[in-house]
Amino acid sequence: MISATRRWLRRNRTPLAVGVGVVGAGYVVTQYVLGKISDARERMSSDRIARENLRRRFEQNQEDCTFTVLALLPTATDNILAELETERITFELQQQKAAKLARNGEPHPSELGSGPPSVTDDDGRSMVSFQSESGVHASQMGIPSATVVGEGPQDGGQQVQKARKTKLQLWNDLKISAITRAFTLIYTLALLTLLTRIQLNLLGRRSYLSSVVSLATGGMEQSTISLENHDDDNSDQAYGNDFETNRQYLTFSWWLLHRGWKQVMLKVEAAVKEVFGGLSIRDDITMQKFSELTLEVRKKVEGATETERQVGRWLEYLLPPRDQEEIVLKESGMTTESSPLDSSNAAPLRRLLDETSDLIDSPPFSHVLTLLLDAGFSTLVDQKVAQQTFKMPALPEVPDLNGPRVTEIVDVKPVKLPIVLATLTRQAHSIGNGMPNEYLQAMEQVRDLEAFAAVVYSSNWENEISPMNDDGGAVLIEKDEPAGPEIAASGSQPSDETVPGQESIVDVGSASTFESAWGKAVETAEKSESKPESS
Repeated sequence: MISATRRWLRRNRTPLAVGVGVVGAGYVVTQYVLGKISDARERMSSDRIARENLRRRFEQNQEDCTFTVLALLPTATDNILAELETERITFELQQQKAAKLARNGEPHPSELGSGPPSVTDDDGRSMVSFQSESGVHASQMGIPSATVVGEGPQDGGQQVQKARKTKLQLWNDLKISAITRAFTLIYTLALLTLLTRIQLNLLGRRSYLSSVVSLATGGMEQSTISLENHDDDNSDQAYGNDFETNRQYLTFSWWLLHRGWKQVMLKVEAAVKEVFGGLSIRDDITMQKFSELTLEVRKKVEGATETERQVGRWLEYLLPPRDQEEIVLKESGMTTESSPLDSSNAAPLRRLLDETSDLIDSPPFSHVLTLLLDAGFSTLVDQKVAQQTFKMPALPEVPDLNGPRVTEIVDVKPVKLPIVLATLTRQAHSIGNGMPNEYLQAMEQVRDLEAFAAVVYSSNWENEISPMNDDGGAVLIEKDEPAGPEIAASGSQPSDETVPGQESIVDVGSASTFESAWGKAVETAEKSESKPESS
């Protein structure tokens, strides 16, 4: 039996060897394929987790931007309201009206007569309409009542003529002040929104990169990426004292809140005087006329064409010149004589300020700012003024498919200019101190704002990682995927072969500039919008 088995094995040893080899090779190939599938699955899982962490951090960053704008806006609002005292001018007009009635021995009427209005009667009617529409009263401003205005014999003709000129001048001042204040607040809100988006997304990018780098260089004892700033706990980390740098960087919003808004106001005021200066307080104005005049003001402030808007520079309103940067830090208590901004310790802050300046001067900034201003002025003119002043019905945000297809045509009648000014006076407080702030909500609905923030958050990784390469900490590799950067140990030797879809971020010839990234983002958004339409 044993000899027979040996003879059978001897006769079939070649087929058996081939069979064993095939089975062994199949086992090896199977294990190799299973290993590759497992690696790919782990890589996809890690990429998904990285993308989720990055998305979650980005969304949280945008919420922080909203709360930051709401926290900073009252400071600029108080400065603008203190500079453009529309209520004070209204009170002076009330004083003049009360003084005239007291001289004539007439009681203060609750309503004006129905007779044909003279020049003085028309002014009084405008005053009553403005006061009733705006809800402004002397008792609300902590100012003495108009009944204490001095009385006494006065020369009739000259004094009346002088008072009449003063009254017309006050009405003109009220017109310019009310319009300028509302428009300046919209410009300030839009600029503050964009500046805050730039600042917090630049800092959010630094925080994310810091957590990724610390995870790659610190071993695998930490299983998740930390998205919080623990700079105070570790002052020796590669990014240095980031917490202090962040504080100083955020302090530069002080310029817009205390200096920049005034430059914006002067520019808006000059345009308002040129456009609205020819309107008399007695004139009737239509909704279409007011919209056209508002657009003319915007053209003079921003530029009449797309080219003029792109070449327009907003940097002087948002950041101080280099020779005044120290003043901003000193005003905020962030620096002393012994810690100048030009020192070597201020290099990270200098890079942040330079990148912020480049972003503000870029064409995408002007494009997004125009869209934000479109949303803000649309809320003011097409909604608030149209509904509250011209009594136009509100258009539903979502059309009712089951509703009537025939809509009622509303006859929009012209109104007196003081009624429009009263609405603008009320809306100025809503723009600056409204809770919830409808104007900020309208601006945040602009899709290009989120795209702009995403490009800021995800571009120019090399500016943050380059200092670490000098210390031998890590090498950053950027991929085309949205999962963010990859980190490789600095001691590893780079391969001679170029991996498709990856490139070194420190390559000087890289085309990952902000403008190209913005172009790709806009192109992707346009493609995503065109797909539903074609389907």
